[in-house]
Amino acid sequence: MCFRYRFRLSLLNGLYCASIFEINVIVACLVGMEDEDVDQINSMGDTPLAWAAGNEHGGVVEVLLGRDDIDPDKPGRDGRTPLLLAARNGHEGAVKILLGRDDVNSNKPDEDSMTPLLWAAWHGHEGIVKALLGRDDVNPNKLDDNGETPLTWAARKGHERVVKALLERDDVDLNKSEGGHTPLRSAAFNGREAVAKLLLERDDLNPDKPDEFDRTPLWWAAYHGHEGIVKMLLERDEVNPDKPDSLGRVPLWCAAKNGHAGVIALLQRPTSATHHMT
Repeated sequence: MCFRYRFRLSLLNGLYCASIFEINVIVACLVGMEDEDVDQINSMGDTPLAWAAGNEHGGVVEVLLGRDDIDPDKPGRDGRTPLLLAARNGHEGAVKILLGRDDVNSNKPDEDSMTPLLWAAWHGHEGIVKALLGRDDVNPNKLDDNGETPLTWAARKGHERVVKALLERDDVDLNKSEGGHTPLRSAAFNGREAVAKLLLERDDLNPDKPDEFDRTPLWWAAYHGHEGIVKMLLERDEVNPDKPDSLGRVPLWCAAKNGHAGVIALLQRPTSATHHMT
């Protein structure tokens, strides 16, 4: 191993060690060696910037970004950029520092098509979601490899405040999905009553949109016995309480099969039974 290569390796190791312990003076000294590459990737597949951003070392992030030749968007393992790692891990300070750069792509996905916004919405990082949504170039309807949007993930996980933040964007599509896995379907499936209420307050929502097996949000709420969501869905004129899935099973059958007495009573009310017989 030549001396020059050993020196580069030692520099990189020193930079990571200094970053781990947030010894910013040492980081600044190492970064100041202008003939050295601060975008080198370590054995774990991370650049120093990605490591610092993903571990909430805001001071180190600022020092590293002081280098004119640094690539703030360089992906590491699994295609994850410094911004994406900071957003995924809930490090709001690092996210805001990185978003202050014109050369950071706020929509850049990883190898699973997960963007910084998708990760933040999934984990319920409200402040980061709001910071990202403050950027006009952020796409709030980007699908991941599973056909899920940020709103779908937030609805599925029951992150009510994140759902509210997403709904404040005029360009959010409440019905966007792949295979019919809409935000409302996810809320109904998982019993997220507060989220379902927020979604059902919107006039641009299709509350009866089926998934790939013709199962509507009502079908899933009835199947799992989420009585409060069933009641809210039945109050919407567009919801057909007798709509069968691809196997011919209606919501009442689902509720009866699983012994959900409260849901059975709601579905057997005369007002719901004749809801669409006009």
